[in-house]
Amino acid sequence: MLQILIYLTSPPFLKIIMKKIILFLVTFTLFYTNAQIKILFDATKDEMAGNADWVIDADSKSGGESNPQRIPTPAQSGITSSTSETYWTGALSAWAIDLVKQGYYVETLPISGKITYGDNTNNQDLTNYKVFIVTEPNNQFSATEKTAIVNFVKNGGGLYIIADHNQSDRDNDGIDSPSVWNDLFSTNSVKTNPFGIKFDLVSVSQTTSNFANLPTNVILHGTAGNPTQMQYSAGSTMTLDKTANSSVQGLVYKTGSSTTGTTNVMFATATYGSGKICALGDSSVPDDGTGDSGDTLYDGYFSDASGNHQPLLINSVIWLATASNLSAQDILKNQISVNIYPNPSSDFVYIKSENASENYHLTLMDSTGKVLQSIPNSTKISIASYPKGIYYLLVKNEKGFKNFKVEKK
Repeated sequence: MLQILIYLTSPPFLKIIMKKIILFLVTFTLFYTNAQIKILFDATKDEMAGNADWVIDADSKSGGESNPQRIPTPAQSGITSSTSETYWTGALSAWAIDLVKQGYYVETLPISGKITYGDNTNNQDLTNYKVFIVTEPNNQFSATEKTAIVNFVKNGGGLYIIADHNQSDRDNDGIDSPSVWNDLFSTNSVKTNPFGIKFDLVSVSQTTSNFANLPTNVILHGTAGNPTQMQYSAGSTMTLDKTANSSVQGLVYKTGSSTTGTTNVMFATATYGSGKICALGDSSVPDDGTGDSGDTLYDGYFSDASGNHQPLLINSVIWLATASNLSAQDILKNQISVNIYPNPSSDFVYIKSENASENYHLTLMDSTGKVLQSIPNSTKISIASYPKGIYYLLVKNEKGFKNFKVEKK
């Protein structure tokens, strides 16, 4: 008994206990932080038409199709690490439940909902959400809706753009999802082609391992794993326009295509203003195979591409919802009182603080989250060798951190 008491009060045992306490606090903090982040799945554009059931949960039907309500039931608070995707009823339920397991809060914008940005009378206005997921919209966005969506991204939101193959008009209204998205890109009132993406009017079916070689990319190498395959079951590829948006980047390409090129892209990302977008050309990728019993659904989420779709989809939402490259330990710290100048800049960016003698650890990242420089004990960083565009600077010391968006002119 005495030996046990001596061990329990020994420095090695106390060190183990402290590590476990810190790990618990960090995990709790991460979960609590994500819990404040709300993700909205759209259901206003006939995403339930035909054999589509692109909803997270529907307790009723309307006109023979799923009629999803705003808040999925049973409650999100009942979800644990072992909760099955059948907890909710919808072909996107697996994806949504996995996001809840990551600590996010999910909602649906129901059929009767309105897509707005900055409308205080709409309690589901996009300003209330960090990520907006639109899976294969079958109806055209109105002019005001297009403006709202683009401004949502411009002001810091994360938009998930998902299309399907050409001639996939499920509700026979004369337009399909690639054309719906292309219309938003080309005719919104904010900026022509703000994201540098255009969906090709094609139908592609293949499994590809042709991923961009980006070892530090947090979508390809992230919290949920390292996806290495993607399966298209009749989807549309994308053509990228780096003149319209220099940050646009392909992450997954058709077999045999250049992974640094701008054509035959199957999955892409871009930043615009303060926000981010992910673009995917096949709605079968997030399909979990269950939902409306009247639809023919397939398991693309867990089974296709040897299970690689699940980590890709989770990592990409985490990227959309995250504005920095902070570690778990950094989240426990305060935001420090510093600023940067000049911004925009063509060469050096300097750190300005009340304590002129204090140095910082500076991390410069590109729009994909790739670390370009990591400099300890400094108050300046050079961006002279990089192309014009938007970069992100993380300033840290032992007291805390602060993030900045930097423009290279």
